[in-house]
Amino acid sequence: MPTFPILKEGFPYIIYLVIISSIAFFLNIYLSSVFIILLLFVVFFFRNPRRNILKDSNKILSPADGKIMEISKIYESDYLKSDAIKISIFLSIFNVHANKSPIDGIVEYTNYRPGKYLPAFKSHASEINERNTIGIQGDGIKVLVNQITGFIARRIVCWVKQDNKVYQGENYGLIKFGSCTELIVPQNVTILVKPGDNLRGGISIIGVINSEI
Repeated sequence: MPTFPILKEGFPYIIYLVIISSIAFFLNIYLSSVFIILLLFVVFFFRNPRRNILKDSNKILSPADGKIMEISKIYESDYLKSDAIKISIFLSIFNVHANKSPIDGIVEYTNYRPGKYLPAFKSHASEINERNTIGIQGDGIKVLVNQITGFIARRIVCWVKQDNKVYQGENYGLIKFGSCTELIVPQNVTILVKPGDNLRGGISIIGVINSEI
């Protein structure tokens, strides 16, 4: 998966803005400054910082940077097919947007659903907005991760397919320009976070697997 400091999906925007900024510089230096600011923001948005992932098969890591909006109990009928816990993470345009695998495992389930583009922090956006889902079978546990678009985000990117191996903390996709990521885990996970917590993808520990439950 991508390890370059800038995610390759940002290159077309960066090249375009470099060209426009160069042309604008010869026409109007003040106009060019607007495009240079946009260029710097795009580079910032598509950044892919290197992180020291402390892998632990008994722990579930955050799949995204952002703030926890909600933690709720649900019945997950598509992949886990059981009672589960859903952790909803809102990513602002200032967060790192690379999504990371919360566990080691095999991608057993994938599903893409087109939809609308409501603000990602809305509670019903998960059920209405464009969404991409992967289900990962790990060592004695299954988890589901939803990538959900927002009002600004209009493009989901996922680099993994069914039967691919993924590693804990590894980048597997991104959502361009603001979004929501949902992590759904079975009830035998002891959740260590709460609404309002700020997370770092691949670093923050969402929960611990309790095999006795």
